[in-house]
Amino acid sequence: MTSSLLTNANKTQGYESIAQELGNQDDQHICMPPQGTINESVNTDLDRNEFIAPNDNDFFSPNGGNPMGGQSLLFRVFGKMDPRVISDLIIGLSDGLTVPFALTAGLSSLGDSRLVIAGGFAELISGAISMGLGGYLGAKSEADYYHAEVGHQKAGFREDQTSVNHEVEDILLEMNPEFSPETIVSFVRDLKEHPELMVNFVIRFGKGLEEPAENRQLISALTIGGGYLAGGLIPLLPYFFVAHVGTGLVYSVIVMIITLFWFGYIKTALAMGDDCSVQKKTLEGLQMIAVGGTAAGAAWYAVKLLA
Repeated sequence: MTSSLLTNANKTQGYESIAQELGNQDDQHICMPPQGTINESVNTDLDRNEFIAPNDNDFFSPNGGNPMGGQSLLFRVFGKMDPRVISDLIIGLSDGLTVPFALTAGLSSLGDSRLVIAGGFAELISGAISMGLGGYLGAKSEADYYHAEVGHQKAGFREDQTSVNHEVEDILLEMNPEFSPETIVSFVRDLKEHPELMVNFVIRFGKGLEEPAENRQLISALTIGGGYLAGGLIPLLPYFFVAHVGTGLVYSVIVMIITLFWFGYIKTALAMGDDCSVQKKTLEGLQMIAVGGTAAGAAWYAVKLLA
């Protein structure tokens, strides 16, 4: 409790000293760019009307600040994609590789390949539409929440700039308690002419929100739905080329073991980067096989038991 009081007292003294430096108690805009954008980059940030977050790879890359240098071809290709698109694709493929596989395995226990194909396709189409719709609604809710927060912060800035100032101050102190009043004041003098930057700063670094990409809803729906459709076709294809449903099930299981393993392996490589060990990637691939195999085995046994 005492520590909290001392911290608040120090903060209050800091606010007062900064206000005195600015020379305007009623118009104190105490704000700070993220690390790496102080002093020399202030004018650049103001011209570009955005804050630039530092890239940790610039500091830790063994290639002299080139995060792409020395990386695998897989990461070079997918590293250029929007992380949200990759996330949506993984969601769609994960469900597409497991749910239709379990369904077709369960239906195969009835001994009719036509039933497996018809039921598999029905589930595949309905599942892809359902997953795509879920992605669309999720992205729409994300965009609605972002714009609502922006509107709330803008309204707060117009009605009570002081509260917004204090919110910015708290964010800065969380970033670095050692920020000096001189550094803050030098930035504030430029920032006061661009209040939009203060709102963007609070939204991005205080709320942890980033503006959704254009057509984010449609892209999310197509990516998740398309991923589900593509993944679901894999366990279904073997049944088209065999006369007996039992043979189709065997081929489907073999194909899915290979597919699930490499999906888990590649998914982990994309999520954790090239620093992830081969052992970790292999373990994730085996886990995907275990999940898909358990779902398929349970479905097959349940349908067999009911039949």
